[in-house]
Parts: sequence; structure tokens; C-alpha cells
Amino acid sequence: MEKHRFDSLGLSPEILKAVAQLGFEEATPIQSAAIPVLMEGGDLVGQSQTGSGKTAAFAIPAIEKVDPSSKAVQVLILCPTRELAEQVADEVHRLTAFKRSIHSVPIYGGASYDRQLFELKKGVQIVIGTPGRIIDHLERGTLKLDQLKVAILDEADRMLDMGFRDDIQKILDATPDERQTVFFSATLSGPIKQLISRYSRDAKTVAIERKDVAAPDIEQFFYEIPPRGKTQALIRLVDFHAFRLGIIFCNTQRMVDELADALLAQGFSADRLHGGITQAQRTRVMNKFKNSEFEFLVATDVAARGIDVDALEVVINYDLPHDPEDYVHRIGRTGRAGRKGMAATFVTGRDIYKIQYLEKFTHSRIRRANIPTSSEVEGKRSEQMFGKVQALLASRNYTDQTQFTDRLMEEGFQATEVCSALFSLLLGQSGGEESFSAPKVSGKSEFPNELPDHEGFAQPKGSKGFKKGNFQPREPGIVPPYASQGSQGGAAKPGFKPAVKPSFKPAFKAPFEKGKPSKFAKGFKKDRGSR
Repeated sequence: MEKHRFDSLGLSPEILKAVAQLGFEEATPIQSAAIPVLMEGGDLVGQSQTGSGKTAAFAIPAIEKVDPSSKAVQVLILCPTRELAEQVADEVHRLTAFKRSIHSVPIYGGASYDRQLFELKKGVQIVIGTPGRIIDHLERGTLKLDQLKVAILDEADRMLDMGFRDDIQKILDATPDERQTVFFSATLSGPIKQLISRYSRDAKTVAIERKDVAAPDIEQFFYEIPPRGKTQALIRLVDFHAFRLGIIFCNTQRMVDELADALLAQGFSADRLHGGITQAQRTRVMNKFKNSEFEFLVATDVAARGIDVDALEVVINYDLPHDPEDYVHRIGRTGRAGRKGMAATFVTGRDIYKIQYLEKFTHSRIRRANIPTSSEVEGKRSEQMFGKVQALLASRNYTDQTQFTDRLMEEGFQATEVCSALFSLLLGQSGGEESFSAPKVSGKSEFPNELPDHEGFAQPKGSKGFKKGNFQPREPGIVPPYASQGSQGGAAKPGFKPAVKPSFKPAFKAPFEKGKPSKFAKGFKKDRGSR
């Protein structure tokens, strides 16, 4: 199905500004199909998997229909669970950022009645809630739906599976007959069709069909990572594998900018690509990347279209894509021309459920892996250094420096001590003032994917921060030492931008706990982050 830009869908300037701030570059297929129908006031049945952008598909038109001058409830969004209600409420809050006269409130079980009563009494135009708590407020008389304009049932099939059919009917019976009714469901069972027939008028069905797509034959891994540890995990993964050329995909322009700045501050040669930069800049960055003039391209899906680099070693999904087809397009950029390729995907929290759907969709195996510990990265770096020295000795292609070794041995040092000191210097373990010292490695964490504060990660170079001109391109095959090396005075590669102070917090402090779902949730769940 064709995708459209948001500015072509007849939306208000406030909504367009909110969408731009969230980093959306174009509407998803379900948004492109549903928003025009809903803006015209028609009833709609949307059949789409979670994670397809359906929340914005129904929330944007509903917000546009709200009369800010009235404090009555005008939009009701029913959700099966508290978690989904919170997520939808968060999305609505961000979409109304520039419509300051429009207020919304989430209403669900397990939360304080007092706060909900306070918000309802103050006056809200949009209510997002679960059927049980909505019924409670209707019976108490604290929620009035007599002026409702739009009723939305999100994940209607799941609500029926949970036994909410009677509650749904009671709620819809309390609303005006002339309301607009919207159903979103992954499946259309008999009971759902009965609800649609009873409570909607000439509803138009919008179904997003997906065809299974075979993923390219490359190694695919996923890493379960705490949200605040993703940047550190990325650096650790890149250093362990010594990747020289790769694309890192993010879902929003803001995340692209933040991550690119963070990589530059850590001494990597990186650049960015998203819809927020001019076409001339995009063309220049793409040409430089195709010529391998910098190491890592941080990009959104839309901006990275058309990039074809045969020597690409890795594709990293820093953010899990909203659409599984985008996943296939992303990872298909590596492993070309008979070369080996690797795709790494970072997942946080409930995103873990999407991996099984991706495997089914792509007919491929995505293996679980752990981010290397700092000691594992140090060990790999040591092995790489040893291999280079061994190869150099075997080739005998080096300059004779016996005058230095002789002087040291005359001072009483043994040959093994001299070699050990040189290796320590190369590996960043010198104890002098111009130290290459790496942080000491603590014992293994109880959680294999937890990333302790600063452990095993590079800090910005130089005692006074990263300065223009301090970048020294990394030697192929050698992972850069983690600690400060001072100013080396090396010239930056073409396309390398001066670093700025990173905007992320380097320390991850919250322990990571894996969720234990009661059953597998098929499909994609809409992220709180935007595309």
C-alpha cells in the first residue's frame, strides 16, 4: 500500500508540528489509508498488526475533531489492558503538544480514583481507558458520554477474548447514536463482526496485507539490552568485532543526531542521514559513505534508501523497526556480492516479543546473543594485537630497533620484561602520565546483559573533552583503547565532523530485569518512540 507524507493528509499545523517534533518522516501504510477516511467523518474498521502505527492512525483524526472550547468528553478510546492504555495516552499527549487547550486522561484499574476524579472534574476532552474502570465511572456518574463525537476500540479482538463484550456494549449504548465509531483489530472474528454491524454505519474496512518476505542469507542476532545501556552496548559490540564499515538504523531524526554525536565523541568516524537535512547534504554524505570515507552511517529508513555498498560489514538496528518489511530492507544492505554480513538488533523490554514475529515473517532464524563483557573485549583486542605482531615478525618487514632493546637490557631488564612493557603500552595498560590505562574490569554481573557504569567503554578523548583535530583514524583490525590517549593531533578523515559533548548519560544504573509474559503476543506493539 502506498505511503503518504503527513503534510499531504490535510492535517492542522499544530499536528504537523507535533509529528515533526516526534521525528516521523512519512505516514505508515495504515496511517495513509485510515487518516483520510476518519478525517471525512466515516466509520472505519482497521485490520492491522500492532506496531504498524495504528495508534497515530486513529489518534490524529480524533484529536483534529475535538472542540477545544468545550470541556466535555468528546473522544473515548477503549483498550484491553492498563499497559496499552498508558501507551496510547502517552502517544495522545505527545500529539497534542501544540494543542494546549486539549486535555486527555488515562482511566484504568489499579490506579487512584482520586486523581482520575480530579482530572474528570477539571474537564478533559479525550479519555483513554479499560472497559472495567470506564463502567465504574459511568455508574458513579463521574463520566458523561452524552457529547461524545468519536468512540475508538483498540485491539477489539483482544478485548472480546478477555470477556469485555458486555462492558463494551454497555459503554457504546451510553454514547450518542451519531458518533463516529472506529474498530481496530488484528483479526475479524464473528463476534467482532456482530459488534461492527450493531454499532457502526457503513464502516469502511482498511486491511494492511503483508506478504512473507525471505530475509537475505546473513547472520542475524538480537541483543536484549536495558534502554539506557544501548549506546554503551553498541560501542562494545563494534569494538569486539572490530567493524570497519556499517549502518546503524534509528527510528527518529532526534535519535540519529544524538547517537551520531555520541559516536563522534567516542572517537569513531561517523556521519548522519535523515530527512531533516538538506538534499545536497544527504547526497554528499551518501557519496562519502559509498567511498568508505567514514566508518559508520547513522540513519533513518527513509533517508537511507538507495544506499548500495558492497563492502558493508554490519547493519545494526539500534531501534527495532515499526514494519517488518523495513527490517528486511535494512539487513539486506549487508552480505552482498558473496561477502559475509551480520545483522544485529537491539531489543528492550516488551520488544522481545517482536523477534518471534520477525522470524516467522522472514522465514529465518534470529539468534539470541549477549553483548561482550569489557574483559571479553579486552581479550579480543589483545588477541588481535598479538596476531599483528606475530605476522609482522614472520614477514620481517620492520625497522631494526635493537638500540633501544640493548639499552634497556643493559639497565638490567630482561627481554620478556621489555616485551611485556611494550605490549602493555600498545594495549593501553601503561601507568605513566600519558596513560593509556583502561578501567579495571569487575567481576561478571549477575545479569549478563547489564552494562555497569563506564565498564569497558571509551570515554571522550582528552582531559578537557573532545576537540576538533584530536581524531586519529583507527588502524584497520585494531580496536581503539578505551581510556584517554590525549591529543594525538591526527587529521580527521574526510566527512568527519567535529564532535560535540555527548548528550547521553554514560552511566547505566538501573538493573535489567527480563519480563515473563504469560503468552506470546503476536505482531508488533507500537513503540513510545517515534519513527
